[in-house]
Amino acid sequence: MPIILKTTLLLVLSNLFMTFAWYGHLKNLSTRQWYIAAFASWGIALFEYMLQVPANRIGYQEMNLSQLKILQEVITLTVFVPFSLFYMQQPLKLDYLWAGLCLLGAVYFIFRT
Repeated sequence: MPIILKTTLLLVLSNLFMTFAWYGHLKNLSTRQWYIAAFASWGIALFEYMLQVPANRIGYQEMNLSQLKILQEVITLTVFVPFSLFYMQQPLKLDYLWAGLCLLGAVYFIFRT
């Protein structure tokens, strides 16, 4: 499997865990004390790091640090928008499109040779 594809897949999975760790408690643990949510989030974040660290190490073989960061940001928005819409049931906003277009510009500039 190509390095960029392996990196991307690991980062997508990592981002799923990260998004739930950061925001899932707002829906699932909203009636609990904040420290219960914090400990639950830390537990979820462990799995995020178990995927994110190898993803960055693998990706760094072919990409520079800036490319890895921009890839991560694009993946973050790609994971966050469906999470926000379907899981958290937030309304769709045109701002998601504009943010996505800005990130596409960032991808273009950081990956051009």
